[in-house]
Amino acid sequence: MLNKIIEIAKQAGEIAKDGFQSKFEIDYKSNSTDLVTEYDKKVEAVIINFIRKEFPTHSILAEESGQSEKSSEFRWVIDPIDGTTNFAHGLPIFSVSIGVQRNGKTIFGVVNDVMMETIYSAELGNGSYSNNTKLKVSSNYELKKSLLVTGFPYDLENYLPNISEKFSEFLLKSRAVRRLGSAAIDFCYIAAGVFDGYWEMNLHPWDMCAGKLIVEEAGGLVTNFSGKDIDIFSKEILATNGRIHSKMREILTS
Repeated sequence: MLNKIIEIAKQAGEIAKDGFQSKFEIDYKSNSTDLVTEYDKKVEAVIINFIRKEFPTHSILAEESGQSEKSSEFRWVIDPIDGTTNFAHGLPIFSVSIGVQRNGKTIFGVVNDVMMETIYSAELGNGSYSNNTKLKVSSNYELKKSLLVTGFPYDLENYLPNISEKFSEFLLKSRAVRRLGSAAIDFCYIAAGVFDGYWEMNLHPWDMCAGKLIVEEAGGLVTNFSGKDIDIFSKEILATNGRIHSKMREILTS
């Protein structure tokens, strides 16, 4: 089944790549910063058609078309283009993210980092991989030597000034903070040891379903800001190598 997920993630990525920097229609969802392009819809349709053909009894939760509930114990959680704003502006940092859950627990996660031509994948209990290379989180214990990453919600005004305060504190107490604009890639770079810690608020299930498993299977830790276990519907995300987790928690909860 993992191979089938990788297969459709690759097909979806090719469609997104074909559309990148082409002329396409852009619509708006909740506000002027929450974009959706015709390629988000095209990619999602291809993935859903694949699922309906290969796994017709499975439920689907997708960013653009919403939820299709069936009696199956399996549910696919899909973000066709994670990083739509980047994609729309010609910035080559975006991904296809597909997670599969069984009875509410994520058992497979695949993220196609499209322009880097890298497939991140994980199976519950069997580790995480970047193409064919096994992943392992960083071994860094020091926040001051850490490279961190974050993201901002579309309804940013509802979270200020808290977000700006935490961002400023992490800037001062870490080596650097980045913002890539694709949560799924952020998770994968934690798993690969590129980043040491990642925090964000108000993510959606499709933003984190695959990425959360990929981090955990690479030896990382994913909780809310208080350190409690989360599911894909949680609104506070802290993902780290595990070694700087408590140090980031102290800042996020202070």
